[in-house]
Parts: sequence; structure tokens; C-alpha cells
Amino acid sequence: MSTTPVPPRASLLLLAYLAFVSLGLPDGLLGVGWPSIRGDFGVPTEAVGLLLTAGTAGYLTSSVLAGFTLARVGVGALLAGSTLLASLALTGYSVSPGLTVLVGCALLLGLGSGAIDSGLNAYAAGAFGPRHMNWMHAFFGLGVAIGPLIMTGALSAGLAWRWGYGIVAAAQLALATAFALTVRAWRQRAAPGGPVERAPGPRPVVRVRETLRLPAVWSGALAFALYVAIEVAAGLWAFLLLTEGRGLGATVAGACVSAYWGSLFLGRVVQGVVAERLGPARVLRVSLAGMAVGAALIAVPGPAALAVAGLVVVGFAAAPVFPLLTLTTADRVGAAHADRAIGLQIGAAGLGAALVPAGLGVLIGNTSVRVLGPALLVLALALIALHELGVRRPGRPATGASGDSAPDETGAQPAASRQPSGADQMLSGPVRPVVEGR
Repeated sequence: MSTTPVPPRASLLLLAYLAFVSLGLPDGLLGVGWPSIRGDFGVPTEAVGLLLTAGTAGYLTSSVLAGFTLARVGVGALLAGSTLLASLALTGYSVSPGLTVLVGCALLLGLGSGAIDSGLNAYAAGAFGPRHMNWMHAFFGLGVAIGPLIMTGALSAGLAWRWGYGIVAAAQLALATAFALTVRAWRQRAAPGGPVERAPGPRPVVRVRETLRLPAVWSGALAFALYVAIEVAAGLWAFLLLTEGRGLGATVAGACVSAYWGSLFLGRVVQGVVAERLGPARVLRVSLAGMAVGAALIAVPGPAALAVAGLVVVGFAAAPVFPLLTLTTADRVGAAHADRAIGLQIGAAGLGAALVPAGLGVLIGNTSVRVLGPALLVLALALIALHELGVRRPGRPATGASGDSAPDETGAQPAASRQPSGADQMLSGPVRPVVEGR
């Protein structure tokens, strides 16, 4: 029987790419726009923590709920509604009269973004292989790279920071319309050598508590929290580090922040192909080590060029970590628990993205922005330790209904007992279980 993968439907793949661009755009806006926002509203630097906390509350709530209810709601409808909500929230940013309203908009933006992120990751983990999974996440990096350019361009033209958010709100509205027009297409699944199929008939029920009992679910969630904390903290505080800590001008520093996010995009494009050839385990190990090296370059006192080089190294090395950890979720927890685990992982990622950068903001406000490099290095080393602990753990946690065998130390399962996962599962035709809350 042939195992040649069936390419994902081109229109849905394009929409998935654009959706991840839209997820990245607001993150890129905030880092460059915050000094102006802070000045307009007369609030201290660490007040950004209020926005991050509100955004995280919404993101965490919607991402976890999306993972648990995706089978009932349908990914197409979820994406259409969530993108519309994000557009409304960004419109609120552009007309906000003060910080309080801005915090409320951050909550709505988190609700929309979390559902988009969780829904698309769960869908892609079953429909895309390593290359397209990395490329999809690469477009998040492209979005965050474009975000600072949009905000820098608006500010350089003498416009208010509100214009940056208004432009992105319009783009989100267009994307929401595209999702609404393709709701039915997202329900279709491809089978190898055959026509497109709709979701097949009776599927086993898996209880929520069976998923929550798995140690691999929680260790995976912690790894996501640490990884995203590094990625977001580096991007959020890099502008301040380069301007106040290294003496660069605002325009040059804004371009350097874009270079950081651009390296994340480029790394995912390149390493998507590499991961497909070498396997996720090897690529993950090298990438985690590279993140630590880049953080060390940022931590070392020296010229601005050294810090910029460190940021680019962190971005390029971090590129495949999130998509590969997501893609291999079914291998760690079993296919029956994959959607829920991905929802929890995305939620944990949102938590790490808010709490750690916000905590760093408080630390920077009370000390110096130069603390950013050492903090990133500590987080990178902790992530390496957690990953190695997971790799060396003897045996595999039970997977409930999936009945999968333990993977070997490379991350692959024995050929005789391996259950299809990720793209293989979707393309080779086995039935995915329904997950129901009990």
C-alpha cells in the first residue's frame, strides 16, 4: 500500500498561512508602538503587563476551550468567528481613549487569537507534514516581522500609533470573510489515492480525565510555556534593549526587531525541509542549543551589533521548535488525546508569553534593560533541561484509547506497532476519535 502523502488542499493551505500572518501582526505592533502608547496615556513601562495579562486570559481560555470543543464546532466556523473577533478588538485599539479600554480590547484579541491558534494547529497536526507545518508557523514570523515595519512606517510618517492597529484590523476583517466563505471546505479530509472525504462515521469516545492524567500532556505544556516566553520576551523588549541599552536610533532599532522576527520566518522556511529529511528529534536538539548560544550573545556586554547578532541567532534557532513540538504531539500523548493536548499546549504557550515578558518588564523597570540577555539565557537552559528529561524518560505514558507503543529515543515509534500520527494519520485514512467532555 502506498504511503505517498496527498498534498493539502491549496486554498486551505494558503488561508492557513495568511491566518498565521494575521496572528503575528499584532505582536509585532506592540513592541515598537508601546513607547508611544505609554507616552500618550501617561503610564509606566511595566503597565504593558496589564495588556499582556488581559490578552493571556482571553488567549488561554479560548485556546483550551477550542481544543476541547473543536470536533463539535468545526474548524471553519471557529476560524471565521475568531478572526472577526480579532478584527473588532484591533479596531478598538485604534480608537481607544485610554489604557482601561485598551486592556479590554487586549482581552478580546486574546479570545480571538487563542481560538485561531489552537484550531489551526490541531487541524494542521493532522493534515500537514513537517514541511508545511513549519512553513505555516513561518508565516507567523513573517507577520511579526511585518508588524514593526507597519508601526515604524506610521510613526516615521508622523501618524499616531493608532494607524498601525487600524491597518491590521482591516486585514483581519478581509481574512474573516475568506474563512466564512470556506467553512464547508475545512470539514473535508483527504484520503490517499481517493477523493476528498467528509468526517467518517462512528468514532470512539475519550473522556477528558483520561487526557488530563497523562504526564506527557503537562510536560509538553510546560515546554511550550518556556519556549514561547523566550520568543515573545526577546521580540517585545529587544527595541528597548537596542535603544536604551545599546544606543541605537529608533528607526534602526525597529528594523533590527523586524530582523529578529524575519530570522524566525526564514528559519522555519529552511528548517521545515531539513526536519522532513533529518527528523524532528535531531532538529529540536540543535535548535534548543542554538537558542542558548543566541541568548548568551545578547547577555554579553558589548556593542549593539553583538546584541543584534544574538537576536538573529535566537530567532533562527527557535524557528522549528514550536511547529515540531506541535506536530509530534500525537506521538507523545496518542492520537485520541492530540486535539486536547494541543489546546492545552497552546494555552500554556499563551500563559508563558504573558507572565514571563510581563515579569521581565517589572524587572527591567526596577533595574535595567540589560537584564534581558541573562534572563533569556536562563530560560533557554531550562528548556533544554526539560526537553532532555522528556527524551530520557524511560517508557511512554499510557494513551488511553489510542494504544500506541513507546517511541524510541529518536522520537519515532517501532515500525511494527506505530500508529499513524500527524500528516500520516490524516492521509492514511484511520478514523480520528471524537473527544467529549465528561
